[in-house]
Amino acid sequence: MRIAEIMLPELDREMARTRRLLTLVPAEKMEWKAHEGLRTIGWNFNHIVDLIGWTPLVISEDSFDMAPLDGPKPEPLNITDPTELLRFFDQNVANARVAIEAASDATMAEPWTLKAGGQVLFTISKGDCIRTWVLNHAVHHRGILSVYLSMVGVADAHVYDS
Repeated sequence: MRIAEIMLPELDREMARTRRLLTLVPAEKMEWKAHEGLRTIGWNFNHIVDLIGWTPLVISEDSFDMAPLDGPKPEPLNITDPTELLRFFDQNVANARVAIEAASDATMAEPWTLKAGGQVLFTISKGDCIRTWVLNHAVHHRGILSVYLSMVGVADAHVYDS
């Protein structure tokens, strides 16, 4: 069985749960945060959408520098309209699915490196990166978002954190 065949059901399952939660985000609560030192509901929503969008990049490139010395720092999404963000999410999930489905096991085993300012933060296989820093990390932020939504009174937000 190919790695993609193992990974795609997990992607489908977790992104369906994530999408259901994202549909509950009220526009008027995007700037809410639990504490001054924490991120907002909107930041977490944007981050989840960004994370899923990493998938084709991880598969097609050997590294990513989030603070390159020779150019501008990549800007994360900062969309304030939940409906627009949900469209980006759907597009990123579809693109992730296509990229994973097309990736050979050899590609999934290739090393991938995350850098900041040219400094290597870590190097792991592309498959491990997708599982850890895309899927698991998105689920982690889905959990944070479900707690935040519960705190602002969104009914049933806690249902989607597992």
